[in-house]
Amino acid sequence: MLRKFAIEKPVIFWSCLIGAVGPVMVWTVPKIRREYFGYKGVPPLPITYPLPNQARNPPAGYED
Repeated sequence: MLRKFAIEKPVIFWSCLIGAVGPVMVWTVPKIRREYFGYKGVPPLPITYPLPNQARNPPAGYED
């Protein structure tokens, strides 16, 4: 049946096949990239701005 479907309607056959492989790749590709290709990922983005280690002077001269 799959052979007949692949011959008569190849566009629908390959679309279904690629669509079925997509969710499987979500689980397998990251593991393969980490183990075999040495992918380490990106470092996390900073959430806060680092403050300098010195005394902070409040702004003066801008009072209403």
